[in-house]
Amino acid sequence: MPDASAEVQFLSGIRVVDFTQFEAGPSCTEALAWLGAEVVKIENPGVGDPGRRLRKGKPDDDPYYFQQFNANKKSITVNLKSPRGLALVKDLLRKADVCVENMAPGTIERLGLGYDDVKAINPGIIYCQVKGFGTGSPYEKNLAFDMIAQATGGTISVTGEKGRMPVKPGLSLGDTGTGMTMAITILGALFRRTQTGEGHRLQVAMQDAMLHYMRTNFATQARSGRAVERDGAHSGGGSNAPSGLYPCAPGGANDYVWIMTSRANPEHWSRLCNVMGREELVNDPRFATPADRVKNHEELDAMITAWTKTRTKHEAMDQVGSAGIPAGAVFDTMELINEPTFEQRGIMQYMQHPSYQPFKMPAWPVRIDGRPPQVKASPILGQHTDEVLTNWLGLSKAEVKSLHADDVV
Repeated sequence: MPDASAEVQFLSGIRVVDFTQFEAGPSCTEALAWLGAEVVKIENPGVGDPGRRLRKGKPDDDPYYFQQFNANKKSITVNLKSPRGLALVKDLLRKADVCVENMAPGTIERLGLGYDDVKAINPGIIYCQVKGFGTGSPYEKNLAFDMIAQATGGTISVTGEKGRMPVKPGLSLGDTGTGMTMAITILGALFRRTQTGEGHRLQVAMQDAMLHYMRTNFATQARSGRAVERDGAHSGGGSNAPSGLYPCAPGGANDYVWIMTSRANPEHWSRLCNVMGREELVNDPRFATPADRVKNHEELDAMITAWTKTRTKHEAMDQVGSAGIPAGAVFDTMELINEPTFEQRGIMQYMQHPSYQPFKMPAWPVRIDGRPPQVKASPILGQHTDEVLTNWLGLSKAEVKSLHADDVV
C-alpha cells in the first residue's frame, strides 16, 4: 500500500562509501540508506559482494539474501587493485561523510584504504569498521560470521534446554545486531561533527556487541554468583514461575504460547488463575509466593499445559493477553509474512526489483510521523557506476567511457 511508507530524508546529503559484505556491515549501511543517506556500495567487477552469490557467466540463483541487506543503496564496480581504480575510490572518500568496512582483518589496510590513509585525505570522515573480534583480543585476526559471534559472545551458552547441549538462536543477532550498534553510533558521530567538524574512527567487534544483548544474563549472574545456565523455555534467570512455552492445539511444530508472570507484578498470577478457571490456586500454599511457584514449577507447568492444550495458540494468546498478562503465540515465518497488518502498516513491504519478481521483506521498523521508510530495490551490480562518478566526481561521459574501456570500473 503506497500510503504505508514514506521517503525519509533525515540523512539527506550524507554520503556513505560502503565497503561492506554479507550481513553485519550491510545491515548497518542499509539502515543509513533507509534514513535517507546516499549509500554507494563499492563492489568487485564481475561478482560483487560475496553476499550476491553470483558466479561469473551464470545467473544469480539466490538473490533474496543480498536484497534483504542492500535495499535503497547504489552500486558501483571498481577494480581496487588498479591504481586508477584506487584513485577513483579515494576521490569518492574525499567527498564522503562516512566510510564503513567489514572485510577480513588487515584487508582494507593492504588495499591502502586504512583509517590513516583515509583520514589523510578527509580529516572529517566518520570511518567505521565492523570486525569479528576487537583490537587487543587474542582472536583479533580470526574470521567470524554470525554463529561465531554468538558462540564467543555468550548467546549460545544460554540458549537451549537445561542439561542438554547449547543451541544457536535462530535469528542472526551476531550480524544484524552488531550492525545496529554501529548504525546508532554513526548517527551520534555525525551529530557531534556538526558541532566540532571532527571526524572519528568507530570500531565494533561482533563478539563485543553480543555482550550488549546479554545484559539481562549478566544481571542474573551478578545476583546468583554463577554462570547463567540454559533453562529452555523459562525466563527470568530461574526466578519467575510460571513463565515459559506451553503447547497448544492442534499440536503442530510451532503450536505454543509463551506466558509470562512477572515477579514484579503479583497480579499476573491471580489473573492467570482466573483465566484458567482455577481460582482455588490463588490461595494454594504450594503457589502462594513467587518462591513457592519457582519451587513447584513442574507441577504448575503441568496444570497450565492441560489448559493451553485445549486451545489454539491464537486463542490462548488472546485470552491470557486480554486479561493483562504478558502472552505471545509462537508465529513462524510464513504466518508473519502473511499477517496483513504488517503490510498495512508498512512494516513489511514489497521490493520492486528490475531483475526479479517482487517479494515481501521486513522494512525499517521505526515509523516516522506514522509511516516507516520506503523500501527501494537493492542495486544491480555496478548499476550506478556512471551516475556516481559523474555526480560525485564531476567526470565527463568521455572520462567514464575510458574507465570502462580500460577495465578500471
